[in-house]
Amino acid sequence: MNILKKKSILIFAILSIILVSCSTDDEDSDEYGNWVEGSSFDGDSRGNAVSFTIGTKGYLVTGYDGDDYLSDTWEYNSDEDYWVKKADFPGTERSGAVGFSMNGKGYIGTGYDGSDELKDFWEYDPDTNQWSQKADFGGTARYGAIGFAVNGYGYIGTGYDGSEQKDFWKYDSSTDAWEQVVGFGGQKRQNATVFIINDIAYIGTGTRNGSIQYDFYSFDGTDWLSLTDLDDDDSDETISLYNGVGFSLNGKGYLATGLNGAATNECYEYTPETDTWEDVPNFEGTSRQDASSFSFGTKTFVLMGRSSNYYFDDIWEFRPDEIEDEDD
Repeated sequence: MNILKKKSILIFAILSIILVSCSTDDEDSDEYGNWVEGSSFDGDSRGNAVSFTIGTKGYLVTGYDGDDYLSDTWEYNSDEDYWVKKADFPGTERSGAVGFSMNGKGYIGTGYDGSDELKDFWEYDPDTNQWSQKADFGGTARYGAIGFAVNGYGYIGTGYDGSEQKDFWKYDSSTDAWEQVVGFGGQKRQNATVFIINDIAYIGTGTRNGSIQYDFYSFDGTDWLSLTDLDDDDSDETISLYNGVGFSLNGKGYLATGLNGAATNECYEYTPETDTWEDVPNFEGTSRQDASSFSFGTKTFVLMGRSSNYYFDDIWEFRPDEIEDEDD
């Protein structure tokens, strides 16, 4: 083999190694978790609204737009990406309320109307597009609480009624009655976050006496289980936020946005099987607090919220199995 041919083979081999290396580096740098903006909300921009999902439809109710407390109801079609105005919420205009859905109905209760904490409780029937008042929440009037449904019952707890609370109350829609259950396993707090995975609620963040809380718990409707703290020394992540939003998809839980000294766009993913967190691509909208979320079986969205005195009307779908693309 002549010298020229040997040199050609050597050069080709080196170039092949470089190309493979570059390709591998590119693949390694790809990060899964993509945010895609949907059709902007047809109503007024707002924060601290109530959200719940029924089937493939998401519902956004009440909130505050910087000037007024609101009482409108909007339905989001997650398959076709459009909004429809529905019957106005007939209760007092408010923000900081809680909502959840069960048995094909939506529920909203508690909140703040600009002067008073509230404890009234309402049911929305999407088939008739009608609201009906139910038995008042069993605890004290409050805002900044959390609400969710697991195993066929609704729950409301924590929040602020003049001071932070940790009590929890169960709602039975068949009897329209409230029953106090064992209180939250962690510290008192307001503005905490919750997401549901396989009929188990996961609860954390929030503030108590002005300090961010780092304990993290699960609740199956009967027992509270202490999980790894959000600032655990052995964890790869420290999650320090409040006024954020929680959602779930494909057996994973997520915390996103909120306040951490200032409004943030951070996003973290929780794996219940290993009780571990990892950061995922940041929310691609503007950093914000007081956002809302829709969690469906195959899709999940973060929407609305505010940054200082600016209120948002955007909605973003999170796709954890897509490679991040900031230009889509």
